[in-house]
Amino acid sequence: MTDKFMLSRRDLLKTSAAGAALGLASAAFPIRAARAASATVGFIYVGPKDDYGYNQAHAEGAASLKGIEGISIVEEENVPETIDVQKTMESMINLDGASLIFPTSFGYFDPHMLAMCAKFPDVQFRHCGGMWNKDKHPMNAGSYFGYIGMGQYLNGVVAGHTTKSKKLGFVAAKPIPQVLLNINSFLLGARSVDPAITCQVIFTGEWSLAVKEAEATNALVDQGADVVTCHVDSPKVVVETAAGRGAFVCGYHANQSPLAPEKYLTGAEWNWAKVYKMFVDDLVAGKPLPNFTRGGLADGFVKMSPLGPAVSEAARKQFDATLAEMTKGGFSVIKGPLKSNKGIVVATADQAFVETAIELESMDYLVEGVVGSTA
Repeated sequence: MTDKFMLSRRDLLKTSAAGAALGLASAAFPIRAARAASATVGFIYVGPKDDYGYNQAHAEGAASLKGIEGISIVEEENVPETIDVQKTMESMINLDGASLIFPTSFGYFDPHMLAMCAKFPDVQFRHCGGMWNKDKHPMNAGSYFGYIGMGQYLNGVVAGHTTKSKKLGFVAAKPIPQVLLNINSFLLGARSVDPAITCQVIFTGEWSLAVKEAEATNALVDQGADVVTCHVDSPKVVVETAAGRGAFVCGYHANQSPLAPEKYLTGAEWNWAKVYKMFVDDLVAGKPLPNFTRGGLADGFVKMSPLGPAVSEAARKQFDATLAEMTKGGFSVIKGPLKSNKGIVVATADQAFVETAIELESMDYLVEGVVGSTA
């Protein structure tokens, strides 16, 4: 399916006339019949595939499947978290014969993906996130995710060795549990180097707001932050703005080192190629697809960007030692004694939570030493 044809997916389903067009398209493109012994897998992205971030990481994972015999890949980028994504899913099923669809963005799940699950019970849908619940969601739905907080902890280790001001900066989209876990992990990694380090976080309110992301980065640097990281869809603006101001940066989602080769320290990356291949292998083998899939550094779901030229030898040693410990399994990012930034005890001296713990799925606090504000 060419890019030009994919651009008209949503338009084809807007009217009853489009419904007639679907019949013509099916006759002109008899994909189901031609691929009876194969499988078509669909990927949907909320932003561009080359955003140096969330969407690029998923697109790289999808690209790794293109050499697998019998597997066809269809993709659509820049699909908003609205009824548009339902139209995209429906066209992938009706036009391309997709039997497995990955709607990758957080807001695609409810009601959009769930509506398609009900309408197409023979199609499998897997959403990136932690929202699927076996007690209330259909079995042709599911979720997958990675324990990337460990990557942010490693970012923090390197940042802790690099900072001179002992002030770190974090540009964040929304205060949901995974974002809060990443912020906390980043600071705790830094505090494993120096307990006096603090972190200022600014929430932009949206996953992709370039102007606010630039403003937040500049504000953090103005307040003394000399190492900055983020959790937004595309870290490109944050990385380039911070580096342009002379600050060091830690990446997220994908490798942003080409954007700031001298200032990029390392980054927490997704390795979706590993995850998508697991699903496709099961699909080709005719096995039931798992509904709840999770993994971390030890499982290859998450990886780290190569260490940059500004990383000190001491930072490299602690980074390598901590990564080796994490890879063995059972590493605890959140462990006591630990208080929230409001003084509430969140972990006593004898408590430790590995990132797989259910307590972290609903994290609603920032640890002591994090100061948060809204852009």
